[in-house]
Amino acid sequence: MSENSLNDSYIKIDHLSLEFPLYHGGSRSLKKTLFVKAGRMLTKQKRQHQRTGGDVVFQENDPNQILIQALHDINLDIRAGERVGLVGHNGAGKSTLLRTMAGIYEPAHGHIQTRGNIDALLDPNAGMNPALSGRENIFLRGKRLGFSKEQIRHLEKDVEEFAELNEFMDLPVRIYSSGMAMRLGFGLSTATTPKILLLDEWFMAGDSVFQEKAAQRLENIVQSAEIVVLTTHYLPAVRSWCQRLIWLEAGRIIADGPVDTLLDRYIETMEADI
Repeated sequence: MSENSLNDSYIKIDHLSLEFPLYHGGSRSLKKTLFVKAGRMLTKQKRQHQRTGGDVVFQENDPNQILIQALHDINLDIRAGERVGLVGHNGAGKSTLLRTMAGIYEPAHGHIQTRGNIDALLDPNAGMNPALSGRENIFLRGKRLGFSKEQIRHLEKDVEEFAELNEFMDLPVRIYSSGMAMRLGFGLSTATTPKILLLDEWFMAGDSVFQEKAAQRLENIVQSAEIVVLTTHYLPAVRSWCQRLIWLEAGRIIADGPVDTLLDRYIETMEADI
């Protein structure tokens, strides 16, 4: 891929912040209770070097509304060819940042620009209609992608072979077990290769057989996509697939650098906290 090509994919984030409303109402007693709990939470966070993320703020124009500041002044420039891992403690903002890149969350401040079609493996059941069968959901996904009849048949065969649902392919998704729904959703989400691939840690869930199949299937997509952004606690995947590491804590980027050096530092910090 040409480094300077006008067609190269990219993700550019400038001074991005994101807030979530926690509560809105007129009860002063409830507000006071939440305030006390929030204060205790923030005190605990400070003792833990703010590892669990999210400042609590009361709106000046509406004192009954509480906002959790999930991301703080994020600045990122991810270019074609990069494989980026997002790491941090639970609540650090990894999945929130990934969902903001996918366009699921709208930033409160700043902005994000992307070039290239995005496929986000954030929820194995995303986009599926539980009232329809697995086969019908495959057909609908193909239609949404603008596939021809021949392409949809190929998609159906590919997903069917991967998911191994047998007769359940013609039964409603709502009766599937969580593992069956995951296999179907994963098979659908990885049947095509996007320019930008966003991966949340759910893809490493499931039994060992599924994980092995999933890893093999993902390997091809990771190598083919122009940009990959991965968030997971499964650090071997980060070391294997990523060259760049972004370390988040309390919704802020505290380090950004090569995986080879930064991941070992992150692991040392985790071990010191145990």
